[in-house]
Amino acid sequence: MEANTRSTGRLPAAFLTPGSSSFVDFLSEHQPELLPGGRNLPPIQGVIEAPHGTTIIAVTFPGGVVLAGDRRATMGNLIAQRDMEKVFPADEYSAVGIAGSAGPAVEMVKLFQLELEHFEKVEGTRLSLEGKANRLSTMIRSNLGMAMQGLAVVPLFAGYDVDREKGRIFSYDVTGGRSEERGYAATGSGSLFARGSMKKLFHEDLTEQQATTLVVQALYDAADDDSATGGPDVARRIYPIVTVITDDGFRRLTEAESSEIARSILERRMEQPDGPRAALL
Repeated sequence: MEANTRSTGRLPAAFLTPGSSSFVDFLSEHQPELLPGGRNLPPIQGVIEAPHGTTIIAVTFPGGVVLAGDRRATMGNLIAQRDMEKVFPADEYSAVGIAGSAGPAVEMVKLFQLELEHFEKVEGTRLSLEGKANRLSTMIRSNLGMAMQGLAVVPLFAGYDVDREKGRIFSYDVTGGRSEERGYAATGSGSLFARGSMKKLFHEDLTEQQATTLVVQALYDAADDDSATGGPDVARRIYPIVTVITDDGFRRLTEAESSEIARSILERRMEQPDGPRAALL
């Protein structure tokens, strides 16, 4: 299916055949071995020791949604990477955070970004947020064979719905099952602790600043109880990735903004290590 580079300048028939506007469907029909789920893996015994990404969380607020993740990747009981990128823009109005096997997860995100860009170029319009969530669900489902061999990918998808004029969050399981979450959501090894923290601090009238503070606070609480989740690392200047999606589009907080939030939480924790956490908002 490679493009013809000879003097004729003609593209192969695969590129000229009518089909759907999905790039994944195009590859599935013409070269399925290029898709992550289309590869034949050798027989595997035991658990694969590969880097895993951990805690991703999202919170809605009037006017948008915040998606954030810690920076630690683990391999068994070892820290494989301290500054991993786990939150990526999917397009102008959506983002995806990855948990699970780091390699397949990053590859899936890149394919998802290409899928949305391809659709927009072919159709001349963007997919709805619901449509984007469905496309990601299909991609996760196609990865089920790898997931059964220990290379599972469980992302969290969030975006601003321009039709409904609000932020929305979608969570997934390894089979591609999709659920829309209300208010807040978390995935990864520290999700239980992060969800408990958000349950106490969340309310419907959060400002954008309060929402960004809440997600960093929840990641701090998750790191407090989950060894695979990395909290703010002041010594190495490694702070959580925090992104905000509103009607103005996707925006990632700068390192200075993230560090300021993290430092304010750490300072208040030192003043009141066992005090009420609601005051942090």
